[in-house]
Amino acid sequence: MNISILVFGGDHFLTTLPDQIRDASAFSVEVIGNLNQAVSHIQITPPDVIVVQASLDDGMELCRWLKEQTKLSWIYCILLEDRPQLHALRSQCGKEWELEMTCAALRLGADAYIWSVQTRDDASGQNEKTANEQLLLAHLTVGLRKAQKYRDLLRTNDLLSTIALADSLTELNNRRALEWDLPKQIQKARSHGTPLSLIILDVDYFKKVNDSHGHLIGDRLLQLLCHRLRHNLRFGDTAFRYGGEEFVIVLSNTTCDEALLVARRLNRVVSEQAFAINTKLAINITISLGATCLRPEDDVKGTSLLNRADQYLLQAKATGRNRVIGCGSYVFHHASHLQAVSS
Repeated sequence: MNISILVFGGDHFLTTLPDQIRDASAFSVEVIGNLNQAVSHIQITPPDVIVVQASLDDGMELCRWLKEQTKLSWIYCILLEDRPQLHALRSQCGKEWELEMTCAALRLGADAYIWSVQTRDDASGQNEKTANEQLLLAHLTVGLRKAQKYRDLLRTNDLLSTIALADSLTELNNRRALEWDLPKQIQKARSHGTPLSLIILDVDYFKKVNDSHGHLIGDRLLQLLCHRLRHNLRFGDTAFRYGGEEFVIVLSNTTCDEALLVARRLNRVVSEQAFAINTKLAINITISLGATCLRPEDDVKGTSLLNRADQYLLQAKATGRNRVIGCGSYVFHHASHLQAVSS
């Protein structure tokens, strides 16, 4: 995996880092010297590791800011100490003072505090440079490992979320997914000024199927129904299993009239052809549908939108089933014709 590094420092500071860090085949390096720009970059494209030049203005402030960001806590922050005056004190004060400086840096938010090497031509200077470069690369390895664990955790959480929001029988989104998605769809529709519609449908007399053929056959029928529904929806339509044999379809960027057309097509494709359970059994079913569209007075969670569609569905079932009733002034009954009703 290519590790991304943000260097918070000047161009000259970058040249003091080990050659391996500038190896494009191993690391992707971005250099930023302004605090606001760095914060914006981190929020938009979080790096795996941040190397901070201690002598740069706001270097410690960036460490403190990062420590406060709970969602970015996985980013590994290395503070590289290059301030000449502190290097001089380090030589004078010894190991205890150096340990105090390290503790202070870690408390401020750095994950590692490393002393850069002041250029010296003697063997001692070269040995120290080599040791500190190895230490910095070792901490980069730690940062990479931490970033990899975070990505693995995200993948696991995504998988668990997918399982939690999916209906195991039909492979559609479940009711919990609808409760999560519908408010987002409503917010998007209102912010973009686009229409949003919704259909609730129910299988007519489904209990008779279970009573006559058993629940396994009923389950298979629901699977076949969902397969047919999915293949007759448009790209922007999202189907959910609301419960039992009841389903909800959210229609983005769709007016009420367009929603009625979708509902009528679904009503037709379900009733026109029997569902082949196996080579010996095919079952004819029909569905009743209620369709409505988002109104200005509807609540942000979609409760009133769902309730209104459900009322239309109840009207469709009460007036004979196998039909569509929506927010217009007509009822569609596939077996006959359009009949004027009061909505």
